[in-house]
Amino acid sequence: MARPRKFQAEAAVAKAMEVFWEKGYAAASPQELGERMGLGRGSLYNAFESKQGLFERVLRHYHAHEAPRLLALLSRPGPVKERLRALFLAVIELDVSDPDRKGCLAINTTVELASRDSVAAELASRMFEQTEAAFLALLEEGQRTGQVDATLDARALASFLLNNLTGLRVLAKTAEDAGRLTPIIDVVLRSL
Repeated sequence: MARPRKFQAEAAVAKAMEVFWEKGYAAASPQELGERMGLGRGSLYNAFESKQGLFERVLRHYHAHEAPRLLALLSRPGPVKERLRALFLAVIELDVSDPDRKGCLAINTTVELASRDSVAAELASRMFEQTEAAFLALLEEGQRTGQVDATLDARALASFLLNNLTGLRVLAKTAEDAGRLTPIIDVVLRSL
């Protein structure tokens, strides 16, 4: 009979996510991961097979739990541009108010690993696609209701918004406060 696991896998993955988010993939040691998760090194490998296996699980967890909270801002009632503004402002505030300036795990993963780890790159890419799809749906709504210029290519605009959101998240890692970043949002929204 198999011995029952003495830990909650999702809770352990959430703890590992904190380490990877704070340090990045390369700097997150198996020892530190195990300590934060409450697992010995052997137990960590028994449960997740490898550091990379654990990291892939962390990215899936992030995709399922972190991104939807922000994207929910786009589903609220109200004018399309105001919902976009709310998302951009929330992201800036989240990133600038974080004393560790962790930013977005998907962006961090892309910068650190995309050229070397095809699985991590694919998982991060899925997160970007999810955000872009949410932007596209909102923009198409805006075009149907006359809130967004219907002569513009909605797909290109969705990519444009994703690019700007990603850029703002990178800039937020070094911005002293949100005041430097919020005028960018106004320029982005005027282009719609």
